[in-house]
Amino acid sequence: MADWLLIRLAHEADGLAAFLVADAAGRIMTAPQKGTLAQAAAHAAGRRVCVLVPGADVVLTEAEVPARAGVKVQQVVPFALEEQLAEDIDSLHFAVGKRTTDLPRLPVAVVSRALMQEWLAGLAAAGLTPERVFSDSSLIPANPGQSVVLLEGEGVTVRPIGGAPITLPRDALAEALELARPHAEVVAERGAGGLVLYAGPAEWQQCSREVEAARDRFDGIKVQLLSEGPLALYAQQLPNAVGAIDLLQGPYAPTTALASNWKAWRLAAGLLGALVALHAVGSAAELMALKRSERKVDTSIEDTFRAAMPGEHNATNARRRMEQRLAAAQGSDANGLLAALSALAQARGTVPGINVQALVFRDGALELKLSAPSADALDHISQSLRSTGWQADLTSGNAAGNGYEGRIQIKPAS
Repeated sequence: MADWLLIRLAHEADGLAAFLVADAAGRIMTAPQKGTLAQAAAHAAGRRVCVLVPGADVVLTEAEVPARAGVKVQQVVPFALEEQLAEDIDSLHFAVGKRTTDLPRLPVAVVSRALMQEWLAGLAAAGLTPERVFSDSSLIPANPGQSVVLLEGEGVTVRPIGGAPITLPRDALAEALELARPHAEVVAERGAGGLVLYAGPAEWQQCSREVEAARDRFDGIKVQLLSEGPLALYAQQLPNAVGAIDLLQGPYAPTTALASNWKAWRLAAGLLGALVALHAVGSAAELMALKRSERKVDTSIEDTFRAAMPGEHNATNARRRMEQRLAAAQGSDANGLLAALSALAQARGTVPGINVQALVFRDGALELKLSAPSADALDHISQSLRSTGWQADLTSGNAAGNGYEGRIQIKPAS
């Protein structure tokens, strides 16, 4: 499947878009850049284009729509939400998501038609034809046991456990943290109530005390610093985009040559169907032959297992049991305390002024309390550890005198 060109339309006054290239699995291929849409279009050849629009301009809500045959959802939704919206529904575009439960509530994204036309016109002028258009807030990761908060610039976006993302001004951080606070019934049902907070180093420096003051409301707070902004985080959600609603629906849905010229393809489709049927017959015959070969292989595996492990009479899961026996015989501390300390020493050598104040090793993870000249220094330590194959999470941090103190958890990458 083709790579993605992910473009995030401008939030800032400079009017520049952010963009990067990611593969089909969401892995980053080029570092995030900022520039005009024309500069982003230079990377579009042979790639699928996904555009993110500002979450503050899109309302994510739910509408009561009965799940029964014959209901034309696109026509019903505007009237189901009319009383909740201040604007005339004729001036708004409604995009619907997938129904996830048997309840009549249906996820809906609402945006101004004028804004949709402005965004698409700007993209077309740069030679860009998006395959998908999402609200950027809808690509904030959903976590079944933790609320998620993103601090960026002058905005804060919160995704409560099991709820839709909400974008607020950053001076409403206290309200956002209260929205993220898990309700008692959610904790009882899901057994968790933590908070994952994503922020740039500057935003974390400014808001860390307010976040730390709310720590007693959550079952732990995990902080992830995004030194290059959240675009790479959004890219990781592209392969699944769970709960994200594509705004390219209704009058904005992309048209395809196949749909418009279906009559010309009928004969080819019939021939293709006949070819598929013929292939199915051949595959069935091949499958029977493979099953006969499989029985022979199973017999050979059983004979080898009994020869390699005398005294074992049951050959079920032979390969796994032989691998477990070999691993137990060899032993390995590659992912233990010594390996973690070695990786820490190597990462610490790349950043001057880092001091280890305390460390605890439990359940295969090394938890550290570090002092550093700045938050960037701690973030650099985390990045250095991740580059050597470890999972390193900055779980907390705060200013201390002329420096900075933080806690990092190190464990083997899963």
